Amino acid sequence: MSFLRELFATTDAEKLRELGTRKILRRALTAKDLVAIGLGTMIGGGIFTTIGTGVKGAGPAVIISYLLAGLTSFFAALCYAELGAMVPVAGSAYTYAYATMGKLFAWIIGFALIFEYGISAAPVAQQFSAAIQDVAKDAGMSLPGWAQQSNLIIHGAWWLPGSWDLAHSQYDLVAAAFVIGLSVLLSLGIRESASVNNVFVVLKISALIIFIIAGAFLVHAVNLHNFNPVGIGVLRPFGGMADYSSSAQPYGIIPIAAYVFFSYIGFDTATTTAEECKNPQFDVPAGVIGALAIGTLIYCATAIVLVGAVPWNQVPIKNPLVYALAPLHMPALSWVITIGVLAGTTSVALASLLGQSRIFYVMARDGMLPPAVAAVHPRFKTPLITTMITGVAVAVLALIVPLNNLLNLVNIGTLIAFSVVCAGVLYLRKKRPELPRSFRVPFVPLFPILGIVFSLFLAVFGLSRATWTWFAIALVCGLVFFFAYGFRKSNPADVVPVEEPSGIQEYA
Repeated sequence: MSFLRELFATTDAEKLRELGTRKILRRALTAKDLVAIGLGTMIGGGIFTTIGTGVKGAGPAVIISYLLAGLTSFFAALCYAELGAMVPVAGSAYTYAYATMGKLFAWIIGFALIFEYGISAAPVAQQFSAAIQDVAKDAGMSLPGWAQQSNLIIHGAWWLPGSWDLAHSQYDLVAAAFVIGLSVLLSLGIRESASVNNVFVVLKISALIIFIIAGAFLVHAVNLHNFNPVGIGVLRPFGGMADYSSSAQPYGIIPIAAYVFFSYIGFDTATTTAEECKNPQFDVPAGVIGALAIGTLIYCATAIVLVGAVPWNQVPIKNPLVYALAPLHMPALSWVITIGVLAGTTSVALASLLGQSRIFYVMARDGMLPPAVAAVHPRFKTPLITTMITGVAVAVLALIVPLNNLLNLVNIGTLIAFSVVCAGVLYLRKKRPELPRSFRVPFVPLFPILGIVFSLFLAVFGLSRATWTWFAIALVCGLVFFFAYGFRKSNPADVVPVEEPSGIQEYA
């Protein structure tokens, strides 16, 4: 096979469908569980922490920003639902790219999904750490200053020897321990992890519903009169927000839409568990679309109540929901929101780690990564090695890298993955129209094209040049590994290696 043919060689969709019928992983999830997993990744890590900056950057028009980010996700969700039901195999967009565009694109998307799942768990863990430390301070307890938050001090260029000042840096020990603990839980079993996740999803959604109901009594129409004080933003390529922590400079609807897009990341986590669903042809579409619909409704309602209850220029960056409810003089409401933050960040980190470990599992099974990584524990029926490797890597990020340095990369990786999934639907509709589809995207090719356009629009006009530069550097490093290992070892004709890694067992 020539170099180019091998570079763009694809797996056979029918073989993937056959693989999806095997019982290597435990089939224990239903559509309800997938909705909860999707909401587990969506709600919590974004809405509690991004809405304050969102309001500062767009005013009451942050509602439009949420709708724009939600509309982008809607087109992608439909495409995820069709591909996830048609190819019910773990791996999400990576697997779909392998079946449609070839080995190279599969690796690029698998690499991009590291930003969506793996890296996104690190800042969420830091948010959990900040919230739990606030609770501890109220009780008169606190960690040493060097152990409260991550702040790796670098003198000069980070790649120069001796540039890292480890002695004077700060480390987020709580966030790192939190990630390791969740990874251990994920290693014990998918049913146990899903059950814990369901409880946290109920808690955080309940907290937001209580905020919406209580805050509705404080809404004043006058606060919405100056609805769009900043405008749509400066529309120039790579002219988005370079630093999400800066709130003094107005940004506009488009850059803020790219910012609050972080809140929507994760509804597609449901597709990474397709091989663990009882009925993936129904469960995957229901889980993806259900999670996105519920999440969008809650986001918009929360934003409307917040900007209606508090003049937009008075909304604080930190704890804006607690601040909005202060006029009610009910301390119990503040505790409800705090519990919602803790439950939300826990479920988001749990679902993100779940998604990343399953993507690594599939990539290793395909030969893109060393096959031993794909070993499934004979008792727990989980990919133990990938789960713990993911946990350790994310724990290190949470330990040393500040939150705001990670958020941009999370968004760009997700938007690129969305674009490829939408393109995959167009490709398979044309090349393989005979494949059975239990769910079909309506209005093809319009909806997939809109998904591509909206995703690339937010990535190009909503994110900064620095974000694209760092993503390009990371991608080059990933491609070096691909050509050194994955390109030679992976064989699209063999979806699963002939000799499966030790520990993988089928079970009835």
